[in-house]
Amino acid sequence: MKIPLTKKVEGINVKEKSVSQLVFEMGKTAYQGRKLAEAVDLWEKMVKEDNLVIVLGLAGSMSTAGQWTLINWLTKNRFVDVIVSTGANVSEDIVDAMGLGYFQATQKINDEDLLSADINRYYDVYGVETDYRKMEDLLTKFLLSLKPDHPYSSMEILHHLGNYLSKKHIKSITATAAENGVPIFSPALLDSAYGEAALMAKNEGHNLIVDQVKEFDQFVGIGEKTKNTAVIYIGGGVPKDFTQLLAISISPRNMDQEVKGREGNRRKSLQEYYYPHKYAIQITTDSPQWGGLSGCTLEEAKSWGKVSGKGGDVTCYCDATIALPIITHALNERIKPNSRKNKAPDFSWLLPKE
Repeated sequence: MKIPLTKKVEGINVKEKSVSQLVFEMGKTAYQGRKLAEAVDLWEKMVKEDNLVIVLGLAGSMSTAGQWTLINWLTKNRFVDVIVSTGANVSEDIVDAMGLGYFQATQKINDEDLLSADINRYYDVYGVETDYRKMEDLLTKFLLSLKPDHPYSSMEILHHLGNYLSKKHIKSITATAAENGVPIFSPALLDSAYGEAALMAKNEGHNLIVDQVKEFDQFVGIGEKTKNTAVIYIGGGVPKDFTQLLAISISPRNMDQEVKGREGNRRKSLQEYYYPHKYAIQITTDSPQWGGLSGCTLEEAKSWGKVSGKGGDVTCYCDATIALPIITHALNERIKPNSRKNKAPDFSWLLPKE
C-alpha cells in the first residue's frame, strides 16, 4: 500500500498576524491545533451554504466563564440558527447582563469559608449568592406574567423571556435570540434557576406547566422544513443528545412519511426514514472510552444515522473557553458581519406571538 506523503507539517513563524491567519497556520501543524483550524474552516463553510439550519448545542456553565457574549455575537450574525442549551447557560448569563457579574478567584480559599460568605464557586470563578437570587427573583416575576396552567414548551418560555428582558435592556442570550428570531430549546430547563423560580412562582399560586412532548414536537418539526441541518456541540450532555435526535426522530413524528426536498435514507428493517446532519463540529474535553454521550465520537453517531459521512465533521478536544474565542474571532475576520442574516432560516412559523 502506497502511503500519500503530500502535506508536510509546517512550523509557525512568530510575527504580527490576524487570528484568522494564525488559525490557518495552525491548520498546517498537528494535534488539536490542527483540529481547531479544521473546525473554523467547517463552520465558515456552514455559514456560507444556503438552505442550511445550524444548530448549536451548548452544555455546561459557559456563561459564568464570560462566554455568553460570544454566543450573542454568533446569534446576532446568524452564524447559528437554533440553540439547544442547559438551563444554566441561559440563566446565569442574566446575572452578568444585569450588571452584577462574576469574579475571578485570585487565591485558594476554603470552600466552607466561601459558603459562610455567601459566595458560590464555579471552579476558578466566584458568584455572589445574593446576585443569583436577584436573577431568580427577576425570573419569578417573569414567570408570574405567563398564563397559569398553560402548557408551554421551554422554547416558548425562553422566547417570551427574551422579549421581556429585551424591553428591560438586559441583553442576555435569550434577549439577543428573541431580537434575532433564533429559537432556544432547553430540554432540562428546570435543572437550573428556572426550577427554583418556578417553585417560587408556585408559592404565589401560579402553576407553570413545561410540556416536554410539545417541545420535542416543535424541535423535530424544524427538520421537516429545511433541506439540511448542521450541528455544533460545545460540550455534550442533554443539549448534544437532544440535537442528535433531530436527525432520526422525524419518522416517528410523521408516521414514516418521507420529507420532500430532504436527502434522507431509509432503514431496510423498519422502513423508517432518517436525515443525518450534513455537517458536525464537536468541541469537547470528554473521552469516548467511558461510554458516555458527552464523549461519544461523531463516527459513532454515524452508526445511528445521526451524522452524515458526506458533508464533513470535526472533533476538537479542547477547553471551550480556549476554542470558542479563537473560532469566533477567526470567523469575524473571514466573514462579513451580518452577511447571512438575510438568507438565514425564518422561524416566524415556530416562534410564539406576544
